[in-house]
Amino acid sequence: MDRSDLQRLTKEELIDLVLRMQRPDKTSRTSSKPPSSDRKERRDKAKPGGAKPGHKGHSRALSEDADRIIDHHPNQCPCCRASLSNDLPAETVSEHNKIELPAIRPLIERHRRLAVRCPSCGTLVVAAVPDAAKGTPFGPRVHAVATYLKTFQALSYERLQGAFANLFGLTISQGGLMNMLRRAQGAFAAECDKAVAALRRAKVIASDETGVRIEGSNAYHWVFRCPEAVVHQAAPTRGAVVVRTLMDGHRPDVWCSDRYAAQQGHANAHQTCLAHLARDVAYADEASEDMLPSRLKRWLQRAFA
Repeated sequence: MDRSDLQRLTKEELIDLVLRMQRPDKTSRTSSKPPSSDRKERRDKAKPGGAKPGHKGHSRALSEDADRIIDHHPNQCPCCRASLSNDLPAETVSEHNKIELPAIRPLIERHRRLAVRCPSCGTLVVAAVPDAAKGTPFGPRVHAVATYLKTFQALSYERLQGAFANLFGLTISQGGLMNMLRRAQGAFAAECDKAVAALRRAKVIASDETGVRIEGSNAYHWVFRCPEAVVHQAAPTRGAVVVRTLMDGHRPDVWCSDRYAAQQGHANAHQTCLAHLARDVAYADEASEDMLPSRLKRWLQRAFA
């Protein structure tokens, strides 16, 4: 906004603009912004890093199962220069682990169908098609690693493809990885159904949603929790239709969430998420000169205690 834009504003609009500029910036303590977005404190006010004075140090414990043990013997006495043979009685002074990952390369089995001519009648007999030739060439461990890296480590298909190439020397197309994850879904179907069933009979459900990128498009990651299960649901919309579809008509006694409109009206009673409320009250306390936010903040602190 430049000078000409400001000159076109009315007096009331200018007052609102100045008041907005005087409000404190929202931080991770007073909003849903991540801690990484907070402005860092000045270095002279920041706490020093490292262990605190008096902290007892810890070292890595020795592994109980060593794959190989190598003994290091002294070979010469520093006092008299006599040679020391390895069969002399020895005692352990200290032990140290050397840890390394083994070289990882894919184990490839090549199955060949052979044909043999019968010596009795001359018929050319071909072996049956082996199971290895049916379906995908990738085994269950490859499927498991792809599923883990994609879901738990949230790698994109491009980075997942690079991980297989760089870590394992295995070339897989992005389409092949996508098909692999589709096949892996079947292994989770039964547990997924059990989790959804537990959610649909729960008396108390807590829910939240956040924006997420899926296949290059904006989408939403919904989370529903009850005492027996946690259900994650990806959806292209942030609307209440996601809740209605997942609940399939079930109406719990209490629904716990923030005050977003799509999270309202799904239970007999609604419990506002106290963490969200405390965050909003903290910002109101910073931005307002009114006593109400301060009193509500103290009341919430007593309630949490």
